[in-house]
Amino acid sequence: MVAKGFPGGSRSRVNRAGDRVRARAATPEDYDVINEWRAAHRYVINTFQAALRQRAKAAGAGVHVGQRLKRASTIYDKLTRQPDMNLGRMDDVAGVRLIFPDVDALADFRERFHRAHFKHQRRNRDDQYDYIARPKANGYRGVHDIYTYQVNSKHSERAAGLFIEVQYRTLAQHAWATANEVIGYITDSEPKFDRGDKRIGYFMSLCSEILARGVEQLPGPLHDMPAEVLLREYSRVDQELGLMQRLRSLHVAKLDIPRRAHYLLIFDREGKLEVREYAKNKRALAALFHIESERPEANVVMVGASSPEEVQFAFRNYFSNTVDFLGLIDQGLRNIVASA
Repeated sequence: MVAKGFPGGSRSRVNRAGDRVRARAATPEDYDVINEWRAAHRYVINTFQAALRQRAKAAGAGVHVGQRLKRASTIYDKLTRQPDMNLGRMDDVAGVRLIFPDVDALADFRERFHRAHFKHQRRNRDDQYDYIARPKANGYRGVHDIYTYQVNSKHSERAAGLFIEVQYRTLAQHAWATANEVIGYITDSEPKFDRGDKRIGYFMSLCSEILARGVEQLPGPLHDMPAEVLLREYSRVDQELGLMQRLRSLHVAKLDIPRRAHYLLIFDREGKLEVREYAKNKRALAALFHIESERPEANVVMVGASSPEEVQFAFRNYFSNTVDFLGLIDQGLRNIVASA
């Protein structure tokens, strides 16, 4: 039986469960410990998404907010990729994502949020996870903040000390990140984690530079590359891989999603998407754990947003929607050609 107190019994107990998952020696009790610990993050998500939605509404149109609980399979994969990580210190199990029309709106919102009276503690420096100022080598751009949850009610005291990641992206940055994940679904490579065909990762870094330079007038991951080389390399690698044509030919999943607060997005082995909706967070979480147990081959993610439209916008990678990415790349190429 799992002890009371810290979710999962203790942080060290959660760490041991994670270590055994990494070693492929986990017991059913270990998975129970991890699920209890994951489940406690719902209090953290609820607190942050409520505060951020209120501020996004006050900021005006054009700010989108989504929330998600990290998939079990993604947690286990991260443990494998980062063998020195303790599971109890993983800081992105709970996540809230904000998407802004441009960098100025993003920076203004984030600065105001940092100045606001908010008792939950931010763990990072302002520039520590600024991947707009310093894009990742794979092309990822955005800004992250990590917070430690501080108790604000008796009901949620077991979540004290858990972490949450707040992601800030512009529309162009979100479009790139979406396309990067979709490419992981439709190829044998995972450019997000630098796995598989290295040409795909290189191509996505070229695309990131095109969006940064040609759409947002910002330096990207290849800011030293001359414009004529950037255009030539993009054309060459695209001809080799045919990725843009594959993205253009994708069928965007269009589903009639009921207006509820919490959703499970479920993919079968063939990649077919099923959406289940729940009015209560607790019921969605129970269903998530049940499906993960009964259908280990399925890919299941629990997300939330204020409307079905917001779900499909903030998590468009799950709907194979790269329409914005394709349009923005065309725009960026035109602008770079015009200024060359």
